[in-house]
Amino acid sequence: MKTGIFSALFLLTIAGQLTAQRCNTFFYQQEQLKNSTGQAETMKAIESFITQHTAGIENNSTAKIEGNIIKIPVVVHILYHSPSEKISNERVQSQLDVLNKCFRRQNADSVKTPVFFKPYATDCEIEFQLATSDSRSRSTTGIIRKYTPITKWAVDDRMKFSATMGDDAWDAGSYLNIWVCNLDKLAGYSSLPGNDPSKDGLVIDFDAFGTINSGSGYDQGKTAVHEIGHWLGLKHLWGDENCGDDGVYDTPKQASYTSGCPSNIRITCSNGPFGDMYMNYMDFTSDACMNLFTKGQKARMRAVFESGGPRNAIISSKGLNQPLFFEAPLPENDPKINRVPG
Repeated sequence: MKTGIFSALFLLTIAGQLTAQRCNTFFYQQEQLKNSTGQAETMKAIESFITQHTAGIENNSTAKIEGNIIKIPVVVHILYHSPSEKISNERVQSQLDVLNKCFRRQNADSVKTPVFFKPYATDCEIEFQLATSDSRSRSTTGIIRKYTPITKWAVDDRMKFSATMGDDAWDAGSYLNIWVCNLDKLAGYSSLPGNDPSKDGLVIDFDAFGTINSGSGYDQGKTAVHEIGHWLGLKHLWGDENCGDDGVYDTPKQASYTSGCPSNIRITCSNGPFGDMYMNYMDFTSDACMNLFTKGQKARMRAVFESGGPRNAIISSKGLNQPLFFEAPLPENDPKINRVPG
């Protein structure tokens, strides 16, 4: 009973603090499980699939987790209310550049990985490119800008549907959808493999998207790195409970999330002598302190692309193909601003 009470208090504490922090994916997923018939069984089957396809890696240092570079077509839905929110192509590209550097371990700050964790850090061999062709083989920039009267969005997926003044997802089997909007008191959240395809993708707040000079701590584009980790099946390092299990063999157990940008060794859950791996992309540290995925995380993410896996279809996506049809882009005229409370 004491353990149950402690876990409940722990989660309530996180719930109260996450509203001003990086990620709300865990609580978003709890709502999906509660409201979607059969979702729990689907998630259980996917977890079993991932476990099966990563079995043996922990105890076999020669196990092969390398492969072809996986290239993912990306569609960015920019939902703006004021003209100042129509972020530029250059800022969108800056976010893609960050994703590729972080997932390929080509990020300059990889030198900051503590020496005792460097043997675990790896190139995930996953890349991201703006889509060049839509589902009907028409040319696209992979960037959609859409005016909305909504001034602020919540973690309720309304931004993912035109019917609720957002923008509809592109085919989740062929594209990674990223919605960029004014997300209330939160940097981002993501769907997980196996969630409703019409809601599949991640949502990122304007102030956490791309490389900007906001001074928010989330201004180097790494919120999207974190959320794509979830989109590819990763959990938070602490397993969303005190000293929980993230399903990855080479990430140390830790008590909870890490705020800010610590520099000292933080020992929790008897994980000495090296302590928490708080510089991992799946913690909540500031962007300046995040710099690695591990080999175990790579194996877990790449497993979802295996035959029969929940992200396998994207391997054969035509989203990066040469388009067959070219159309002149429509002019982006700002409508008269109408305010609808978020």
